[in-house]
Amino acid sequence: MEIIPPESRVCCFRSRLGHYLSNVVAAGLLLFCCSFAVAQSADCPAWSGAQARAEIAQLQQKIIQWDRAYYLQHRSLVEDSVYDSAREKLARWNHCFPRHAREVARSHPSAGHTLAHPVPQTGLHKLKGDGAVAEWLAGRRDIWIQPKVDGVAVTLVYRDGGLAQMISRGDGVRGQDWTHHARNIPAILAEIPDRRPQLVLQGEIYWRFDGHVQRNGSSNGRGLASGAMASRQLSAEQARSLAVFIWDWPQGPETMEERLRALTAMGYNTAIFTRRIETVQEVRRWREHWYGEPQPFATDGIVLRQGERPVVERRPPQPPGWAAAWKHPAETALAEVVGVDFPVGRTGKIVPVVEIRPLSLDGRRIRRLSSGSFAQWEAWDIRPGDQLQVTLAGQTIPKILDVTLPATARAALDIPDPDAYHHLSCWRPTENCEAQFLARAQWLGEKLGFRAMGEARWRSLLEAGQLPDLVAWAALSQRDLTDIPGIGELRAEKLLGNFRQARGRSFRAWMLALGMPAATRLPGDFWRDESFASLSERSVADWRQLPNIGPQRAADIARFMRHPEVLALGEKLAALDIQGF
Repeated sequence: MEIIPPESRVCCFRSRLGHYLSNVVAAGLLLFCCSFAVAQSADCPAWSGAQARAEIAQLQQKIIQWDRAYYLQHRSLVEDSVYDSAREKLARWNHCFPRHAREVARSHPSAGHTLAHPVPQTGLHKLKGDGAVAEWLAGRRDIWIQPKVDGVAVTLVYRDGGLAQMISRGDGVRGQDWTHHARNIPAILAEIPDRRPQLVLQGEIYWRFDGHVQRNGSSNGRGLASGAMASRQLSAEQARSLAVFIWDWPQGPETMEERLRALTAMGYNTAIFTRRIETVQEVRRWREHWYGEPQPFATDGIVLRQGERPVVERRPPQPPGWAAAWKHPAETALAEVVGVDFPVGRTGKIVPVVEIRPLSLDGRRIRRLSSGSFAQWEAWDIRPGDQLQVTLAGQTIPKILDVTLPATARAALDIPDPDAYHHLSCWRPTENCEAQFLARAQWLGEKLGFRAMGEARWRSLLEAGQLPDLVAWAALSQRDLTDIPGIGELRAEKLLGNFRQARGRSFRAWMLALGMPAATRLPGDFWRDESFASLSERSVADWRQLPNIGPQRAADIARFMRHPEVLALGEKLAALDIQGF
């Protein structure tokens, strides 16, 4: 059985041929990757031997599942960034628990593949950021940049000027015979003017777009292309929508300029997307251009190539040193859960917050993200140790896509009962009510215009025993405030200023602050002749007579206005001579 080395950041190149090298090369990489992993293993999971064995086996099987889909079905089940992260994680866990280590053995990706590539497709090393790009450029000359087109890699074989074969990448050594598809795709030339006995081109079958902007998302370009190529017969629309980007002519002319001219003469104009560069600044500029400007294809980064390279016969079966890729910011990432919180909002709604090991996604550092509704969290049953697939919704808000790998040992959590909380619960900081009560206090402060009064300040009042109800702050003196840790003379004076200002706020502002349902839907003149007493006397039918108030809202308002805690607050505010009470 061929054993595939665990990848580190250096070893983990997505060209999955890197996982299927010869035994000699694999053994060498294994030594290198293991030595690199030693430096990366500072934070090993606190697992028992049994859990380590289960977690490692589960991750190994998930990677095998992804590989089989990628090689045999031409489907990418996860983004490259997620796949690479999973590979790195497996390498780290293997180092942490060598007795239970499992590598991803070759799963015979060539099964069903019938053709050998005349020149193997070896993939590319991935560079991590500006620094790695600058290091790669140092000492090299005649460097060219191209977009890394996101599609399905193929080899085109021409004999005496006629298309003889199109081979899918497969495992990089052997691939499926896609010649029947090639003959139906107008963008793939059936004849070229070069009549040499055999001419081999390597490229990417991609799905054409009209002005695709990669920054806005992939638009599933790779999925559309791979889905079409995996079909038995292309539809007319699929055939018209597919095109090819030739990114290498392994046995072509010696220099890049000569190769580009010859390719253009053949009818494959790669030159319009190939630029000579010298500096990191130029690399960054072109990368940003292909990422943010309309293009006819999806991309997942850029590729740097030296114009001159070794002849094919001298190239080892591994990613070359004369070319490398710099990927676009990841659209998705694999996140490890370290905790789950269940904050209760002002209205009793529970939106679980998932804490993850910090990660960067499109330049943003992410530590916490919402799971959505409580029902969604319950369906996922997210627990510490789970591996989540996360993305940025609208390029700004972290979003959970799925639980990619649930932890085999399910951690216990203190989960609140969602039925115990609603818009009329927790008016006082009693047991299990502190979170919702503090949310009510924050809301009240915001609606009354309090400054420098966030959650931490409200909590300090609560912990000092100075907040038994929502309006107890109104009776606090400067001495009361300065006795609270963290509140000095100056801050106490600011808080007292808030309290004094609140006394002069309008009746409408106070009802909003108390959380009266649908208060913002009531017209401004509604409040002119109303008081707390008059609102408390209204029936559901009375509230239904008002515009924008339906049956449910009318019932909610009536229940609110007659709730004992709300009535008690009304009496306290009346004693403070607040307008309307």
